[in-house]
Parts: sequence; C-alpha cells; structure tokens
Amino acid sequence: MRDAAISRARFLAAAGAGAVAMAAGGVPGLTAGRAEAAPARDQEQEQEQARDQGQVQDQPRGLTYRGVCYQVGDGESHATRWTPARMRHDVRAIRRDLHANSVSVFGDGVERLAATASEAAERGLHVWLQPRLADVPQGDILDHLAEVGRHAERMRRQGARVHLSVGCEFVLFVPGIVPGATTMERVDNLLKGDFDPQAMARGLRDFIARAARTGRSVFHGPLTYGAAHDDEVDWSLFDIVGVNYYGYHRTKAAYVKDLAPYQRWGKPMAITECGSCTYEGAPVDGGMGWYEAIDQTKEPAEISAGLRRGEPTQAAYLLDVFDVFESMNLHAALAYTFVSPELPHHPDEPRHDLDMASHGLTKAVRDHYDDPESRWHWEPKESFRALARHFEQATRP
Repeated sequence: MRDAAISRARFLAAAGAGAVAMAAGGVPGLTAGRAEAAPARDQEQEQEQARDQGQVQDQPRGLTYRGVCYQVGDGESHATRWTPARMRHDVRAIRRDLHANSVSVFGDGVERLAATASEAAERGLHVWLQPRLADVPQGDILDHLAEVGRHAERMRRQGARVHLSVGCEFVLFVPGIVPGATTMERVDNLLKGDFDPQAMARGLRDFIARAARTGRSVFHGPLTYGAAHDDEVDWSLFDIVGVNYYGYHRTKAAYVKDLAPYQRWGKPMAITECGSCTYEGAPVDGGMGWYEAIDQTKEPAEISAGLRRGEPTQAAYLLDVFDVFESMNLHAALAYTFVSPELPHHPDEPRHDLDMASHGLTKAVRDHYDDPESRWHWEPKESFRALARHFEQATRP
C-alpha cells in the first residue's frame, strides 16, 4: 500500500511512542562540571549562534545544523528500554563519531527527555527537544509539553543551544482530530478514509494553536513543530518552519520545487525528519517504505518477499537530500533515526532481517536474535559512515 495520507513517520514513530510508559525514577537535569563535558562555547558554537542572529553574511553557507533524531522511551522489552548509560554512550557517538552538531531528542517521559537533552547539550550539541505523548487526553499532552518546555527554558537560561518543538504530526498522536482512541485505530481510519477531512483540518489547526500557546508560555527561545509534508500549518505561530520530509525525486530541481513553498514564509526552515528504509528501492516507496518492507500477514513478522538489503541505497538517498538541503541554505536537517532496536538485524536470514524496514543509521544486533530480552548493541550502517563524512567535511573551515 502506498498512500500519501499516512506516512511511515506518522505510524511507526507514533506506534513506538504509544507503547512506552513514564520513566522510573528521576534523573538530574543540566549539570555543571562534568569531566567529559564539551566547552560551553567553542568556535563552532559561536559561528552557529552568529548565523542564527544574522551576523554572518557569507553565502552560500549551507545548513547551520546537521544531525540525527534520537528517541527516548521504555522500549518494547526490558532489553530495549532507555537507560542513562546507553543514552550517554549514544550521545557521545552522535557527537564524536557521526560529527553531528545537532540532535532531535524526542519521545515521552519528562525525566528521560530532560536527561537526554541535558547530556546532549553538555556534549556541545545543539538540541531540538520534542515531546511526543500519544493516546491520552489532549490536556495531558499539553501538560506534558509544558513540563518539557520548562526544562528547555532552564537549559536555555544556562547557556545551552536549544529549540523547542511542540510536537510531531498531531493527526496521529493526538486523539480527537481523527476518529480512533489509539494511534493504530487512527492509522486504520486514515487508510480506509473513515474521517471527515474538514473536521480533521479544523481539529489539527486548533490543537497546533493550543500547543504553540503552551510552548510560548513556558519557553522563550525558538519554537517549531514537526509537520507532515502535506499538513497545512499556520507558520506565523512559530519561529521556524519544521517539516518531516520523506519525498523522492530524480533531480535536485524537483526537490527544490517541492520544498520551496515553505520558504515563502520568510522564516528559517528545518527538515525535522528525513530518511529511507534499508532495502533496494526504499526511497521510491517514500514515507510508506516501512509498510512495503514488512509482510503484514506473517506472525512473527517477516520481510516482504523479493526485497534485498540495500545499505548503499539508504546512504545514497541521504547524501542526495542533504546536498539539496545544503544548496537551499536551510536552517537544519535531521536524519531519522539513530537506531531502531525493535527492528533487529539478522545477517544470516534475510526474511527475518527486520532492520531492512528500519530508517536507522545504525543496525541493532542481538546476541540471540529470537529473544527480545537478549542483550544487543548497535553497529553503524553505510548511511552512518556517509553522513559522518559529510558532516565532518561541511563543518571544516
């Protein structure tokens, strides 16, 4: 099924967010004096801040922020739950090995979000902090946003480079915009066409406005929202136009034409998500790549017949779109996503290599593939290495 009405980002990310629970125990926020912390203001940071303030006039300058999305959550098993130790390891790799200067920290659980965002800031990363709480009353989602926004404001006042995103693709995450009590039910109704488009547009517009007001009430730095590519958003409510972009075109000119309407707002534009699954032909399948890759009739899940693993395909697509974003001098671009532990790699059985359906720059490798509680680690894909080279070269003087 290839239906532009519902993207992979809407479904897979929302399904993951809907499955996680609040973190157990509190985690301290932004701390001072950590031995391994990056300097609060290095030359790269000063250059980026000057660009944000319009003090750097050299053109073309390309992207200001280049990075990756990083999800926090309890995971689908005890083995894949968020832990401080794993998070610190991952954030260090994003900064030192991927050579990113920015990271989008998304998910639910105020403590997890706060701890991860603070760690990233201490490592010298610019942070996009984006709460994603799903399948609860709208008031609870706004309360969660407010708590996360307050932490973002504390970070900002302490000198961290942080932007707050009020959320992501509310049509899927927020009950009451389209029919369905859960993310899965809303996905099903969208695919079947069981919704009122006008009512959906009104509901989305109203909730985006409420979220923007909530964000403004607690956070006084740059504000944005992660919109689906086809969403109609009143960007006058925000400082930065944010788009989750999974488009595929054969030419750079076609990409530019597709994205140019967002620049008419006269505001910085951020690609808040972009990427491809890890099989040959995945970029052509666009936002529904995850659906194409999984045989929905099999239990346990299997990769659809005829698909072949395609790490070079994923890497080439990301390099192509980042080249477009650089040429357009966009504000930021963030690859989706760092790792998907719920979709493990199986090197010996292609039909069970669920990582082919993953957008991750790394592949999750279990000690024992058939055991969801098995210990696991991630290994970089070709896309990780390709973007690392691009990021490193792009930030050289």
